[in-house]
Amino acid sequence: MPLLHRLAVTTAAAVAATVAALSPAGATPLPLPMSYDGESSDRLVVRVSETGRHFDSVRYVLACHPTGGTHPRARAACRQLDAETEWGRDPFAPVPPGAMCTGQYGGEATATVRGRWAGRPVNARFTRTNGCEIARWNRFSIVLRLPGS
Repeated sequence: MPLLHRLAVTTAAAVAATVAALSPAGATPLPLPMSYDGESSDRLVVRVSETGRHFDSVRYVLACHPTGGTHPRARAACRQLDAETEWGRDPFAPVPPGAMCTGQYGGEATATVRGRWAGRPVNARFTRTNGCEIARWNRFSIVLRLPGS
């Protein structure tokens, strides 16, 4: 074996032995960046009413990452939320004040979404009172599943 090749092999073996000697045998992995309590950090409580009245509303729990809860289409709802989530933008943000919206009316349906999504608290209210609100509702159509649909 040429001298330069032997020197490279010897150096590589020495470095590997040094790294192995410095690493404790029972090395523990680094802790998670946020505490994990066994539940998903992406967990929302969704309350939807066709009439806008609290007493006739339906309540779903939606957990994502991993998927779970009582929402009847949890996987699809989590995919829809993931598609609406962008870094630096609140997917649940209300329609901005003064927005130019069409005068159409989508009915009395209302919804609230509370919990945590992407590490941030969520407390959002949805209606169908004009074109902007209807478009906002439709972006979350699977999440805001009306009773019986």
